[in-house]
Amino acid sequence: MKIRRPRLPRTRRGQRRLVQAVMAGCVLALLPVTWLYVSTADRLRTTADAPRAQVAVVFGAGLWNGEPSPYLANRLDAAARLYRAGRVEVVLVTGDNSRKDYDEPDAMRTYLKKHGVPDRRIVSDYAGFDTWDSCVRARKIFGVDRAVLISQGFHIRRAVALCEAAGVDSYGVGVDAKHDVTWYYGGTREVFAAGKAVLDAVFHPDPTFLGPRENGVTKALAGARD
Repeated sequence: MKIRRPRLPRTRRGQRRLVQAVMAGCVLALLPVTWLYVSTADRLRTTADAPRAQVAVVFGAGLWNGEPSPYLANRLDAAARLYRAGRVEVVLVTGDNSRKDYDEPDAMRTYLKKHGVPDRRIVSDYAGFDTWDSCVRARKIFGVDRAVLISQGFHIRRAVALCEAAGVDSYGVGVDAKHDVTWYYGGTREVFAAGKAVLDAVFHPDPTFLGPRENGVTKALAGARD
């Protein structure tokens, strides 16, 4: 079967309309990214100037042979620095535990304990299947209304925008990362993820799993003041 090639317009008017349509499509595609940059412009910090907050939220970023990936380890290192500096009191680790053989939150907890964060100051969210789920659950399940969020630079704007939309007053710390294949993949992925972020922020869908309210953060904060 012979595949027909799409016909390009032959007239100047038709060519001009085609160019305009392509440009309009590009503008529409970039609008969600523009929204992320504009809405989070004054919400990004570093570990040195992050505001004091009771809770830091660390988003999962994959495991390698049961251990945090280098990207996730960088996020956890930043959280440990904030805790040791007294800028946060509790660390909420949120990630994927949809399979018995894959447990991001427990791996994150183990790593933090090795880097100076007491176990009683760590709270685990085992149903943070994506950024929106993590933000909604932080607010509705764990009662977090203000937090410092920690992720890579290519992801932190989306995390802040979505947590703000979920009702969490948020500041983001974007940690450094080697500009390797994973970094470029993550940056490219964010262009497409921005579109979903807009829909999540507008329509507020329920997370994959909500469940009952948990008092882990409240207990950990109470213990921090004892």
